Amino acid sequence: MTLYRELAAEVAGMIESGILRPGEKIPSVRNMCKRRKLSQSTVLQAYHELEDRGQIEARPRSGYVVSAYWKDMPREPAMSRSPRAATTVAVADLVFDILDATRNRALVPLGSAFPSPLLFPLPRLAQLLGGVARHLDPWATVTDLPPGSWELRRQIARRYLMAGVQVPVEDIVITSGAMEALNLCLQAVTQPGDIVAVESPAFYGALQALERRGLRALEVPTHPRDGVELDSLERMLRKHDVKACWFMSSFQNPLGGSMPEENRQRLVTLLKARDIPLIEDDVYSELYFGGEPPRPLKAQDRSGLVLHCGSFSKCLAPGYRIGWAAPGRYARQVERLKFTASISTTVAAQEALARYLGEGGYEYHLRRLRQALQTQQNQMLQAIGRHFPTQTRVSRPRGGYFLWLELPAAVDALELNRRAAAQGISIAPGPMFSAKRQFTNCIRLNYGHPWSQQIEDAVAAVGRLAAAM
Repeated sequence: MTLYRELAAEVAGMIESGILRPGEKIPSVRNMCKRRKLSQSTVLQAYHELEDRGQIEARPRSGYVVSAYWKDMPREPAMSRSPRAATTVAVADLVFDILDATRNRALVPLGSAFPSPLLFPLPRLAQLLGGVARHLDPWATVTDLPPGSWELRRQIARRYLMAGVQVPVEDIVITSGAMEALNLCLQAVTQPGDIVAVESPAFYGALQALERRGLRALEVPTHPRDGVELDSLERMLRKHDVKACWFMSSFQNPLGGSMPEENRQRLVTLLKARDIPLIEDDVYSELYFGGEPPRPLKAQDRSGLVLHCGSFSKCLAPGYRIGWAAPGRYARQVERLKFTASISTTVAAQEALARYLGEGGYEYHLRRLRQALQTQQNQMLQAIGRHFPTQTRVSRPRGGYFLWLELPAAVDALELNRRAAAQGISIAPGPMFSAKRQFTNCIRLNYGHPWSQQIEDAVAAVGRLAAAM
């Protein structure tokens, strides 16, 4: 047993025996390191594992405490099992049918792909956007053609530097949201008919992109806590001619898993040895809970094979559709593809975001947003524990705003979706996250909206429907 798992088991035993009671603080990371002569990363891994089990929770400025609800928390889902062969993708009709329903504002948005817009500083952004529009240099419509606004790219490069990654401003391409960045990167490294490795379950937008480009999906087993299962991936790479990988390293949609640091290093090394490009979909990385932000896979890349894609849509400015790619050795190719695809991203929105980032209030906003999301996650986990069948398993991500639920085998997620919609509630059924339409008894729920009686009632209603099935 590894050191961090030994420590996690010891603390868990103290909680389960009642030595540490609900609401009590556990030893701080610093004290535990000193007393046990362990590294900070070892103690943090142990505490993160206890968080994932629901036994402890991080409190802002207070450290870790024993959760008041750990006995009621459902277990985690099992790791996925994936088809061994590459799959032709045909998910578009199913995804669009489900997404059409989520646009209805009358529905309680448990199935939404977006957090509440009320969590973002939209009034300040609107002020900046208005000022930029009034005083915009007419020549900016020409000079800010791809790769995009220099100042915005400079601000993004600064944030990379804060994460320990050196990305030249010249290698950043501004796009119309992360989906355009991801699609352009996919186009740069594949040809129709190629095999692309994706997570299982996978973000449905990735599956749609593969389908549109005539690519085949190789679905890799994925753990709800630690992300892509690397032993399985390595076996698949020996058997299949994989041309690219598309993975979410942090708070994967829909599972919520986040790759441990050692797995990130191993993944990049594994792909480098085979010269396989990796498209890193990293739109949730700013939404981490606790004190340590995840480092992108890009931080391990020394060969330019990681095409890192990000966005401000999930953490600052939904609706502005500002994303970017840092595509490494493919930067010039992605820049040209951007020009031919959509010429330019809205100049005024780029400049407004650049000014907001330059003001220095972004970190304050992110702290508040992370605290709100963590509180809302705890509220939804508790509600699921109260209202869903006892066999239900639930993920416990350390960031983002999605929970993945594995329901009893008899529950048909598509039928559950129809019944929930009839009661004014949207959910995201599992089959939309698989090229093979697997996960028929799974759903994804969004906790990115401020908790209310309406949301509590909606969770209870979905739980009752699942129990009845």
